[in-house]
Amino acid sequence: MSQNAPQQPPSQTGAPTPVSTSPNEAATGPSSAGPSGGAGGHRGRVLVGLVLALGASLFLAHGLLARANQERAAEREQRTAAVSLLGLTDLVQRAGGTGDAVRAVVAGWPGAPGSSVRVIAFSGIKLEASTFPNDTGDKAAPRRLSREEKPLYDRGQRLRAAVETNREEGSARKPEVESELLDAGASRLLSAPVEVDGQVVGSVESLTPAVVNAEAPSWTPVLLAFLLPLAACAAAVFLLSRQGVRVAVAAALFLAGLGSYTVYSLRALDAELRETEDAVSAELRTRGEKAQALIAANNLKADPALKPGAWDADAMRRPLGRLTDSGAPDADKLAAAGAQVRGNAGKALGALGVLGLAVLLFIGLGALSRMVATAVEYRQAYAYIAPAMVGMVVLVFFPFAYGITLSFTDANLYNSSQPLSELWVGFRNYVDILGDFSFAKTAADGSLVFNYLNFYYTLLFTIVWTVTNVTIGVTVGLLLALALNVPNLRMRPVYRVLLILPWAMPNYITALIWKGMFHQQFGVVNHVIRMFGGEGLAWFDSPLTSFFTALATNGWLSFPFMMVVSLGALQSIPGELYEAARVDGANRWQQFTAITLPALKPALVPAIILSVVWTFNMFNIIFLVTAGDPGGSTEILVTQAYKFAFERYRHGYAAAYSTVIFGILLIYSMVQNRMSRATEAA
Repeated sequence: MSQNAPQQPPSQTGAPTPVSTSPNEAATGPSSAGPSGGAGGHRGRVLVGLVLALGASLFLAHGLLARANQERAAEREQRTAAVSLLGLTDLVQRAGGTGDAVRAVVAGWPGAPGSSVRVIAFSGIKLEASTFPNDTGDKAAPRRLSREEKPLYDRGQRLRAAVETNREEGSARKPEVESELLDAGASRLLSAPVEVDGQVVGSVESLTPAVVNAEAPSWTPVLLAFLLPLAACAAAVFLLSRQGVRVAVAAALFLAGLGSYTVYSLRALDAELRETEDAVSAELRTRGEKAQALIAANNLKADPALKPGAWDADAMRRPLGRLTDSGAPDADKLAAAGAQVRGNAGKALGALGVLGLAVLLFIGLGALSRMVATAVEYRQAYAYIAPAMVGMVVLVFFPFAYGITLSFTDANLYNSSQPLSELWVGFRNYVDILGDFSFAKTAADGSLVFNYLNFYYTLLFTIVWTVTNVTIGVTVGLLLALALNVPNLRMRPVYRVLLILPWAMPNYITALIWKGMFHQQFGVVNHVIRMFGGEGLAWFDSPLTSFFTALATNGWLSFPFMMVVSLGALQSIPGELYEAARVDGANRWQQFTAITLPALKPALVPAIILSVVWTFNMFNIIFLVTAGDPGGSTEILVTQAYKFAFERYRHGYAAAYSTVIFGILLIYSMVQNRMSRATEAA
């Protein structure tokens, strides 16, 4: 030992300081024992972590399986009801939509116990045929609909509008089969349009009991998958001495328990899927045979040939293709459907596995005990920041994460009720946005025509909009600040109040005022032009003049902020620097470039970064002043994203658009901040 090393002072009692020689403490460190301390505490953490992680994961997995069975049973009920409805609709169309043949078909069409059907004819607003209990006696069909039955006619008109809209747009956007649960979910009302010679002439409605017989999954596999790994882990933690090995064994047993239940769940889902296909197949065969008999008995149109497989369709009347016309399941389609179901279930259970494993490691490795000890020690500080953190999570982090998730889906107005997992399209929205470079083309007359909906045109316009506005704001604001900083300037407080008023007023009021000032007929700008013998302009009919109106409005709003920032920085510059510069013979421009600008940089650069972000997303001015006119040529990225979301109803595409905007601004802020180093002191 070095002779110069300081000696350890003896304790007051004279007893030597005890040294811990516990092998467990030496291996894991004294701080890792947590409040419980010792080897027993380490073992307890592993067992508690496995109980919580595996128990919660299995409970949630069991709940997901029960919900999947419920959804499959509901799908089975709805598909069989749709097969019956669309089969009857096919026969009504072959009967011409009206007449005795329609009533004969309705009377001969077999229904499930407690079910009823009716046919509405638009011509004459008639109830053409009905088996509803209320439509008997003096209300028996055929008859004209009463005023109280107007919702029946309106429902049929909605279906006709949906069919015509889908034909015009060339895509399935609006549902052509309406489904509604009645009597607190006890019955289902389905409606489908009747088409004759390409025209929607009526509708068919079917009311069936919505009985969903979903068999609840057994709890026995859950208990086995929980108790067996737990017993094995309890034995392992007492046999093993190293905490890391104990946690590794517990993690392996957790994966084994959850994995075994995953195998059971996938087999149960396959069985439920096959049961659904068998039930729909049996319904399809029965309805197909009855339809053939009714066609022959009532001399209905036999052309085109009857295709019962098309009756198993979605809400857009698109055949699912899982069953052939004979009712036999299509092996390939059934395998594809099973693979999709297993894939979705595998993703959900895999996510549970990752979360459960994280919980196990968090508890087993002692992070939870250390976090609890820290929270107890600094409980007052955490109590103060808890409301702010909850607010940030609810108002910022969750919406941001949800928006990012939504950007990977095809969510729109028509499928908003479907889960995001069924709308997942991956990076397709980003490819559509960033992969389309056709922002301009040459017309037949040789002129250049811009595609105003293209992302790159909108990005270019947004950059021009941002650069011009920030340049005007910084230049005018700095000049006014220099003017207000002149020594012994009279009425300086009055000037400062007047010049800050544009910034103090709500910007949407200012935007509406400026929009009125540029009105072609009544605007004050055109009145001034006419006073000097000019002609008033249609400011919003040309991209250039429309851009100028927004530029003038935002310039009026932006210079006060830069003026205030610049004036504050100017007043902090010591006057001795200018006196020394004048003594050295520096002129005003040299003083400005050598003293004023460097002193302004720490204040101006962050303000410019903020101004760029604000102007890049200056929604109010564009939306209220130009509204994108003419033809969307003056849209910026944020207003374009708004219109994709709330005017074109492409919510997933708009979310991806907004995410790209966020990425652009994030990259700009990072690069600008690194290059300027304006916030290094912070």
